[in-house]
Amino acid sequence: MFGNMLAKPQPSECVDIMKQLQPREAYAYLQQNPEALFIDCRSEMEYLFVGHPVGAVHVPWNDGPDWEVNPHFVADVKKLAGNGLERPVVLICRSGQRSHAAGEALEAAGFVEVVNVVHGFEGELDEQHHRSSRSGWRFDGLPWEQS
Repeated sequence: MFGNMLAKPQPSECVDIMKQLQPREAYAYLQQNPEALFIDCRSEMEYLFVGHPVGAVHVPWNDGPDWEVNPHFVADVKKLAGNGLERPVVLICRSGQRSHAAGEALEAAGFVEVVNVVHGFEGELDEQHHRSSRSGWRFDGLPWEQS
């Protein structure tokens, strides 16, 4: 009667376990988990010219000129993580969408603790289509720098 209920779920049956944290929550998580790997997965131009969180390592999820998904993303993160899939990984992008997609790829590759920073570095668009005026890492006054 209960035979299949105890079976290990197959990858296609796994639910999204990625943590979704607001920028301040993510910052607190990073302070409490200094071993966590903090990845900024925006483009190189965004990382360099818009700015990035202090301590974030740049590994683009996609980048110009073609904006295709980086085929080396998972391998690059594994290398930075020391090939340990148990190391927590915190992902940030501009608004939380690319980082969520990147997190799904890491989960599919076996990473067990993936955190997405909701609203990302620049946050959602306001009525005038500007960012950093409503939400995001920078809006919340968290540490950031420009290269």
